[in-house]
Amino acid sequence: MMPEMDNADSLNTKPYEAFLQEQLRDPELAAAYLTAALTEGSTEEFLLALRSVADARGGVGAVAEAAQLNRQTLYRTLSGDGNPTIATLRSVLRALGLDLAFTPTAAA
Repeated sequence: MMPEMDNADSLNTKPYEAFLQEQLRDPELAAAYLTAALTEGSTEEFLLALRSVADARGGVGAVAEAAQLNRQTLYRTLSGDGNPTIATLRSVLRALGLDLAFTPTAAA
């Protein structure tokens, strides 16, 4: 017979955000996460996913510095309303140790 659990704390669970931040420190998992957000989600969802990766990799401020971008501008860019240029996107991705890749789509 299994013991009865009184609350979630007794399960030794980790909050989702902490788990996600830990996972996104891995470059392969971060790349897969961003690819899924871009291919399966909206632009807003992709930008929020990119911000999550930035947060996991030292925070938006550190990424802005590495990408040679203004921190406040990058915060706005990585919001759901952001609209980064391709140059900004590439700078941020490079600062995160990532790059863009393209694949052909299935023929209609």
